[in-house]
Amino acid sequence: MNLKQLSQMLGLSQTTVSRALNGYPEVNRETRERVLQAVRETGYRPNKAAQRLATGKAGSLGLVMPTAPGHPSDVHFGEFLTGLGEEALRHDFHFVITPADPNDEVGALRRLAISGNVDALFVAYMRGHDPRLDMLKSLSIPFVVHGRSIGSEPDYPYLDIDNEAAFYDATKLLLQLGHRRFAVMNGPEHLDFAIRRKMGVSAALAERGLTLDEACVTHTAMTDEQGLFAMERFLQLPERPTAILCSSTVLALGAIRIINQAGLKLGEDISLIAHDDVLPLLKPENFSVPLTTTRSPLRAAGVRIAERLIGQIKDLGSYPEQELWKAELIVRASTGAAPAG
Repeated sequence: MNLKQLSQMLGLSQTTVSRALNGYPEVNRETRERVLQAVRETGYRPNKAAQRLATGKAGSLGLVMPTAPGHPSDVHFGEFLTGLGEEALRHDFHFVITPADPNDEVGALRRLAISGNVDALFVAYMRGHDPRLDMLKSLSIPFVVHGRSIGSEPDYPYLDIDNEAAFYDATKLLLQLGHRRFAVMNGPEHLDFAIRRKMGVSAALAERGLTLDEACVTHTAMTDEQGLFAMERFLQLPERPTAILCSSTVLALGAIRIINQAGLKLGEDISLIAHDDVLPLLKPENFSVPLTTTRSPLRAAGVRIAERLIGQIKDLGSYPEQELWKAELIVRASTGAAPAG
């Protein structure tokens, strides 16, 4: 079925049907609902090329995916993308994903923006002093950043969680339980979230006159294998840490394997808090010892960023330029009083 046939079936003009499908406010609610119901019943799909000619919009969101031999994939990004897709589907928007060399993301974003194939961009994996921001701000295309860039002027649209506060609160809990020897399994050290999480730990420790020993900090890809390697190293230190903060439940998975192999009891000999992005296949409550976590739903962040981008493209209302979500600290059995001695 094409637009002309759908219009004839409904007894409406093609212009009215097109405007209803594209969310124009001058189409009343009753008419829009009639059109959408007919679309559901007939399976009508608008011709994207014709829609683009009529509206000047591509109906697509763009992102650059860094990839190269040896470049690690990230399970967390998949969960975020699922949320982005949920909201895009509601508005019949597509994704344009451009693979790029990790050293050419600025160029890849520029080429994608000027291609005319996307109406907006979103950017993730923010770095300190991120070089992509100046380029994005020079374009005439909407964008939203997932995260922030420490050291850059905070004059860009973003959605982020308060990583510093999340790890500050987690460290405070462990300090209240009597812990004094801390270790941090963190993400790559150039990424903004990792910088802020380490700052949160250090700030909480400083309030008690303590410092974070650099020998007790790792910066790696967030995989279970890297969590395993880090925990092995921590247990070999002359004074092993009793409190571990992990930037992901995936890192925690490997760490706990080593803790168990060493005959230590999680929540008694060693306490552990993981940052939990609500990954569907790795629920902290289902670990053999349920994990204390700082919870931040990645899927909800994906939904919100798509909502903001599509809302801006379709002029559906006003949205905040910057959002900072607070992570929820959920206490379970993996944290307990510091062991004596």
